[in-house]
Amino acid sequence: MLGQRTPTEVAFNSIYFPPFFFTVMVGFLCAIGIHKLLKLTGGDRWFWNPGLLFIAIWLLMTSLIGLTVIPP
Repeated sequence: MLGQRTPTEVAFNSIYFPPFFFTVMVGFLCAIGIHKLLKLTGGDRWFWNPGLLFIAIWLLMTSLIGLTVIPP
């Protein structure tokens, strides 16, 4: 894709954010949703530590979103 550049920063009310910040926030929101779904269905009982499970889901979702939707 010639001519398209990845933005180096996004301005919001004269505060500058890196694009990766939004990738992490979207990954966080997806992780919250998946974690709540696992709690409702009882799927979290198969994991040793719920806190580590949440962090692992957060990292996974951030990576998937960063690689597919919002490039860093």
